[in-house]
Amino acid sequence: MMDIRVVFMGSPDFALPGLTRLIEQYNVVGIVTQPDRPAGRGRMLTPPPVKELAVARGIPVMQPQKMREPGATELLISWKPDLIVVTAFGQILRQNILDLPRFGCINLHASLLPRWRGAAPIQAAILAGDLETGATIMRMDAGVDTGPILSQEILPIRPHDTSMTLGERLAEAGADLLMRTLPPYLNGEISPTPQPETGTTYAGMIKKEAGQMDFNQPADALLRLMRAYSPWPGAFMFLDDELLKIKEAHKAIRAQGYPGERGELDGYPAVCTPTDWLVLDVVQPAGKKPMQGDLFLRGSRNWRAK
Repeated sequence: MMDIRVVFMGSPDFALPGLTRLIEQYNVVGIVTQPDRPAGRGRMLTPPPVKELAVARGIPVMQPQKMREPGATELLISWKPDLIVVTAFGQILRQNILDLPRFGCINLHASLLPRWRGAAPIQAAILAGDLETGATIMRMDAGVDTGPILSQEILPIRPHDTSMTLGERLAEAGADLLMRTLPPYLNGEISPTPQPETGTTYAGMIKKEAGQMDFNQPADALLRLMRAYSPWPGAFMFLDDELLKIKEAHKAIRAQGYPGERGELDGYPAVCTPTDWLVLDVVQPAGKKPMQGDLFLRGSRNWRAK
């Protein structure tokens, strides 16, 4: 079955391990990815990582704003895919595309479905304090991550995992799972299993403001927020209308205060929560580089003022 024609749909770094393995073992005839976007301080148009790999391997690339735009479906049809593999593509596929390949469309999703359907499952798992997550290979249907399951692999969430470190491990585990799943699937040896009707949760799109710390939340929840939103959008607070990014922190027990009260502990800035104090080990004031919290505190005139 290795001579089947495969089209891959995906965009970010998370999709690269699976795409690389597909290219090595299957006939990838075309790649669909997101358009180039402005990035960095210079806002230079930057191609998605999947496009860079496709160009390097000489594989045709399509970058539609939406798959329904004129010409996109026609080009996809001209590639004559037997199978479409989707990983972090970011667009809903209509039924005419789902029905196009004889082996259908399969998706590598970064959670143990039906938990954390949606756009940001890695961040959601860390934010919720889950002890484990995993990768799911499913046969796609018209819903959002609702298709029947072909295979799954469980991965523990380590105490210090961020969305970046967990994402990297999930990408590799998912690529391995994909390669193990495809041969029996293409040979008709795997029957898709409907997702359980219970245990469904959703992980919506993340907005920049999601990183703002709410000091009415327990310290443990704020530490999970820091890990979940590292590297983007990052955790932050406002100090007299100036944004202060919080890069590293830990919780500490000290005399009671009220949530949001600013103080210091062992020479470091700290903020009170309902459970503990959150000590800010490394911060980044607006327009400056990250610095140790004690250095920031020595130069701050208004940390205690409120």
